[in-house]
Amino acid sequence: MVQLGVSVPKAGTARSIYLGLREQIAGGVYRPGDRLPSTRALAEEFGVSRTTVTAAFEQLISEGYVSVRQGAKATVARNAPNVLDPPVQAPRAAAKTLSAYAMRAMELPAHLPGTTTLKYDFRYGDVAPDDFPKLIWRKALTTAVIARRARLGYGHPAGSIELRQALQGYLWRARGIRCQAEQIVVTNGSQQALDLCARVLVNTGDRVLLEEPCYAMARNVFVTLGAHTTLVPCDADGLNTDMLPDPFGHALAFVTPSHQFPLGGVLSVGRRSQLVAWAEAADAHIIEDDYDGEYRYDVHPIPPLYLSGRDRVVYIGTVSKTLSPTLRLGYLVLPEALVEPFVRCKQIADRHGATFEQEALASLIESGAYERHVRKMRRLNSTRRIAFLTAMQQAFGEKVEIVGTSAGLHVVVWFNGIDRLEEQRLAATALEAGIGIYPISRLFLRDNERRAGFVFGYASIALHKIADGVKLLHSVLAL
Repeated sequence: MVQLGVSVPKAGTARSIYLGLREQIAGGVYRPGDRLPSTRALAEEFGVSRTTVTAAFEQLISEGYVSVRQGAKATVARNAPNVLDPPVQAPRAAAKTLSAYAMRAMELPAHLPGTTTLKYDFRYGDVAPDDFPKLIWRKALTTAVIARRARLGYGHPAGSIELRQALQGYLWRARGIRCQAEQIVVTNGSQQALDLCARVLVNTGDRVLLEEPCYAMARNVFVTLGAHTTLVPCDADGLNTDMLPDPFGHALAFVTPSHQFPLGGVLSVGRRSQLVAWAEAADAHIIEDDYDGEYRYDVHPIPPLYLSGRDRVVYIGTVSKTLSPTLRLGYLVLPEALVEPFVRCKQIADRHGATFEQEALASLIESGAYERHVRKMRRLNSTRRIAFLTAMQQAFGEKVEIVGTSAGLHVVVWFNGIDRLEEQRLAATALEAGIGIYPISRLFLRDNERRAGFVFGYASIALHKIADGVKLLHSVLAL
């Protein structure tokens, strides 16, 4: 519907409608070629006759703002006159001081997704649009939408019972996790799962143990809440538990034990036992982020830490890497004692997630379509991985060291002999050629690694473009 809300004289007159539409065209609300609301719709919106609205449109047409064709809706003219933008006003001071939470959020680096489409984008976390199972998803979603139901109302904050029951079976088959459906809470992606963990388990001033390097959006959740972070370095075997701190004062530990992000290490059995013992001494919980547990290539599936956590572990899963992050579907598997606090806080946070999408996913899991899709994606991304590793070896040879290659949808590439301070320059050089590469330094809080490093994702690039992207990268970096 028309977006009014502009300051115009005597709303409801032909002139006020004319001025309102003209200002919205000038302000970019309606752009050249956009269709405008019909005269009937505007007349109903303002409670005036269509004659009044038609008079406003005629004025816009005469001044060149609007064009019309027989039998079609009016559109903004392609060559609409330039109208001076309203004077830019300095932002007014906030009516009151921002909360401490907001102030801490404002102090963090902003890493918002770019809007530019790159020829070769090695962004980690994205998946290829052609990989999404459009037809079976559309069918499942349509079935959920048209299903007969007694009412359309608010759902349970823990999520659709159909999805929780489907996930219960899937987690047992795929990850060996035995739990009750009541222990599963569906979230708006894994990010909301992290936020809920922080709100339920951490107080301002508590200490939180994090991996170094660490997933930045997880670290930001705890820092914004006012927690103090304790950083434990990671190596080829994941979190180095020989360097665990004094447990006193720690509320939780956040780890990625099955595929450390971003370095790719797998937490060994001995280290898992040490971490659980540390959590028991601290009377703390462990947050296990199993963000890409479906993708194992050169190794057998790694059992989740949840299986040996003795009610200390909160497990986080997601379909962002198997279907798409645009769906915003994640979930928590909770110790029984934490279910009610999490559900109550989830209800306060967003009431509940989108019901139709949850039911669609439940249908795919129950029919077996989801697991067939996961197997297909595992094969396809294994092929992408081999293509990327082969291309990098051929292009850069011993100039690079690649780690974290046995699982997941990304690797870390260290550039031997190139200083860490060169990362931004190299990324900018690549960007000018239409290539996206992403420095690893923002995932570190300490300067432990002196080499330049980048996190390369390969799941969002078409297989036939990977080798060409790497060749072009080698050419423009000129190392």
